[in-house]
Amino acid sequence: MQAAMNTSEIFLIAMTIIFSVPYLVWRVLRTDHYAPLVVVQIVGGILLGPGVLGALFPAYHAFVFNLQVIGALNGIAWWAVMLFVWVAGIELDLGQAWKYRRETGITAGLALAVPLVFGSVAAIVMLRTGTGWIGTGGTRWQVVLGIGMACAVTALPILILLMEKLEILRQPIGQRILRYASMDDVAIWGVLALILLDWDRVGRQLGFLVGFTIAALAIRWLMTRLPQRDRWYVGLIWLAVSGFASDWSGLHYMVGAFLAGAVLDAKWFDLAAMDAFRGNILLAVMPVFFLSTGLRTSWDVGGVAVFGAAALLLAASVGGKLAGIRIAGRILGWKPGEASAIGWLLQTKALIMIIFCNILLDKAIITNATFTALLLMAVASTMLTIPVVKPKLKVLLRLADH
Repeated sequence: MQAAMNTSEIFLIAMTIIFSVPYLVWRVLRTDHYAPLVVVQIVGGILLGPGVLGALFPAYHAFVFNLQVIGALNGIAWWAVMLFVWVAGIELDLGQAWKYRRETGITAGLALAVPLVFGSVAAIVMLRTGTGWIGTGGTRWQVVLGIGMACAVTALPILILLMEKLEILRQPIGQRILRYASMDDVAIWGVLALILLDWDRVGRQLGFLVGFTIAALAIRWLMTRLPQRDRWYVGLIWLAVSGFASDWSGLHYMVGAFLAGAVLDAKWFDLAAMDAFRGNILLAVMPVFFLSTGLRTSWDVGGVAVFGAAALLLAASVGGKLAGIRIAGRILGWKPGEASAIGWLLQTKALIMIIFCNILLDKAIITNATFTALLLMAVASTMLTIPVVKPKLKVLLRLADH
């Protein structure tokens, strides 16, 4: 059978599995209440990885996900996630954050700092249990800060999808939550740049930042003079160049992808077209990224240890986020119930955290086992959101009407 099939045919078998299995599970089991399709796709990636499907059917797994197929899938996954992060950068509205800077600064600061501390403590506990959590290219401080940040971050794109589902995205509370999440979204890339700072290549990295600043001014000047239909195409060229330059400097192409979007204004692009573009990325190419993510999971340090670490990280992540938001609510005098609902929405993880952890794994700062624990935490965190938040929001919105 293997000899009779070429790489393109096997690749298409893999693509069929990637798109059909999660969709059928999501549709047949009607998981949307607690696990949106994107979460089912992430879980599907884990199940199709070497730790589950590879362990149960090693010969079949090796046949379908051979080196050539994985190489092709990785190429699609790289571009898919660059597009996704680029759009997330474009959609940042720093103007609104500045307009409400006191409220946003206090809330976003505490929403980031408290779970960052909780997650860092959890990382220290993990490191004391053994050495299987630090990658060959990582140091203790990088792992502690990386895990802490992974516990602190909010997945802005997934948050948008969940708030659309809850029908609060365009309401005042939805816009407030977006401001808080946007600030944390900026912070994660700053922390990532710090973790990836390479003193042997610091000259290149400084050169990239200077060159990028000049190029960003030029691209902003150009964008305002282009018709809207051309802005998309030029934006994609800008994305590819920025990603290359960032990776060349040692910062990773994802940093360049985010910056390429962050320096562009959302008003230059039609809002409906932007929503459709993001939706098409999630539909057509991001499932490949989820599968490639699942292929990187590992249980080398032992399944019990990985699940134990994931539970510890989940407690640190959720507990830290809720504590930080509760403190902010008391300082700012929020209404009863607001802090709880907002905290549970902001603890949503999934995509951005997984992208962040993929980068740490690419740079060998964390191991596959650490990555697996963080991935499990992200999935559990996201699956908790809708069931917990929905009744809280009903009460909150009912009180607001009276």
